[in-house]
Amino acid sequence: MAGVAVSTTINGDHVEYLCQPDETLLEVLRDRLGLTGAKEGCGTGDCGACSVIVDDRLVCSCLVLGAEAEGRQIETIEGMAHGDQLHPLQQKFLEHAALQCGICTPGFLIAAKDLLAKNPDPTEEEIRFGLAGNLCRCTGYDKIVRAVQDAANVMKGA
Repeated sequence: MAGVAVSTTINGDHVEYLCQPDETLLEVLRDRLGLTGAKEGCGTGDCGACSVIVDDRLVCSCLVLGAEAEGRQIETIEGMAHGDQLHPLQQKFLEHAALQCGICTPGFLIAAKDLLAKNPDPTEEEIRFGLAGNLCRCTGYDKIVRAVQDAANVMKGA
């Protein structure tokens, strides 16, 4: 099978790669580009562990083909922090102990970033709805919701 040449932007950087026509964006990110933050939890788009933002839209990267990234703007968990400075969401997840095993954490952080970009002052119900596509088997969700609420308050004041 011939490879597909793709030119895209990932976390603000221009990236070019070759992938197979049936290769998912998740496989490309992890296996070809070394961006291992997005995790494969289910491979069917049901858990959100592989969440990324493509052209300002939250997507499960296991459901997008790598070839479909052509000309797109992609944001992954690797692009959230600025050098050694954590994004407020990352900091609040740590402060609220909103993580345990870490498999779901990158997906939750990306989903929360997407939510706060669209709704900087969400209610608890809106946060729960905005994160509904992400599953966690370890923490329960209260600490995650509290971390997002706290980060939203910090980001409003920034």
